[in-house]
Amino acid sequence: MLSWDEFNVDETASPAVVNNTLAAEIAADHSAAQIAAAARQEVELQAQPVLAPKLEKPATMRVAATREEVRGEVAFTAPANPIAAALEAVASLDASAGVKELATAAERVTVDQKAMINCRADLNQLVPFKYEWAWQKYLDGCANHWMPQEVNMNADIALWKKPDGLTADERLIVKRSLGFFATADSLVANNLVLAIYRLITNPECRQYILRQAFEEAIHTHAYQYCIESLGMDEGEIFNMYHEVPAVARKASWGLKYTRELSEPTFTTGTTAHDQILLKNLIAFYCCIEGIFFYCGFTQILSMGRRNKMTGTSEQFQYILRDESMHLNFGIDMINQIKLENPLLWNEDMRAQATQMILEATQLEIEYARDTMPRGVLGMNAAMMEEYLQFIANRRLVQIGLKEMYPGAQNPFPWMSEIMDLRKEKNFFETRVTEYQTGGALSWE
Repeated sequence: MLSWDEFNVDETASPAVVNNTLAAEIAADHSAAQIAAAARQEVELQAQPVLAPKLEKPATMRVAATREEVRGEVAFTAPANPIAAALEAVASLDASAGVKELATAAERVTVDQKAMINCRADLNQLVPFKYEWAWQKYLDGCANHWMPQEVNMNADIALWKKPDGLTADERLIVKRSLGFFATADSLVANNLVLAIYRLITNPECRQYILRQAFEEAIHTHAYQYCIESLGMDEGEIFNMYHEVPAVARKASWGLKYTRELSEPTFTTGTTAHDQILLKNLIAFYCCIEGIFFYCGFTQILSMGRRNKMTGTSEQFQYILRDESMHLNFGIDMINQIKLENPLLWNEDMRAQATQMILEATQLEIEYARDTMPRGVLGMNAAMMEEYLQFIANRRLVQIGLKEMYPGAQNPFPWMSEIMDLRKEKNFFETRVTEYQTGGALSWE
């Protein structure tokens, strides 16, 4: 795609260079006939004696104008009376093209016409719902709305600034967690808005995806709020996915599943492309949000249980609640696609999905070893490895695959308690994690 920066031609360039640039850009934008005409024009211009006068600014502007003329565009002239011009434009508006486009989706949509992918029904008609679970998750997400500034960080700031407040290993964990998550939630949000949203063809699922994207923005805001509150080096934290191998490898692994889908020309509708979409969903929901997040969550929440970094821990607990819902939504979506498109879930696809989850598990185990070279916070790398294998087994089973780590147990049963969204707290001690907006409360 061309950008206007490309038309800021160097004023010291020769006419031949300018003409070559013009011909190249014309060739990129126009039909074969126009390409041939442009080529003839280039030959004629290059045949002329090449002089090297100083090109004035109007010459640069002329290149852009020529491009507009070749495209058939008319230069805009500001009207003397903008209001009158707007009235005239509306009066002469030809709506036939828009009416024709809308007519193709004019019929009322029925539930049977809806599908998770490759649906041809009107996506602007939210109801009737086909997937009530997707709409309910959207409502639950809205009810659980929170903002980072609502969490008091004073105790964390005092502890962080105190020279002996935290051990070196504990400080490493806090920095690594904020460094990874600050990037990871941004990568997830980018995948949602640049790749997933346009390829999921169900309006109630799209509604939740929009909510999820907003929550990812809140999470990134929360990490920034923690980093700023604690007075950390923002460049160091936000660039860990470039500079720290254990973080960079996880980010790189996820990005490869976004790259192809984010291409504007990518579409679903063939078995191969539908499977590429399915792999992306498995990568981001089952692996990134379902495995990559769990070492850091466990470490920070363990600090909170020991009355350390309680504000940061509370932020992570809100985030864990949101991410648990994202994970469940993604798994439901994956299983629904499998149900509606059974040919996609063949032996090869099942093998690839299994391999993806195993790779993600190993990357997270390496991250655990990097962040916990010694025992800390009542845990060590070996215990975290078993926990991650336990989590991986759950992810495999949730999408219909076999467990790959027989006998793996959960060495951190308290994590299950924290993830229990019904758990209550002392209202005067801290905000209840299960806080819901007033409009969603039930007074029965």
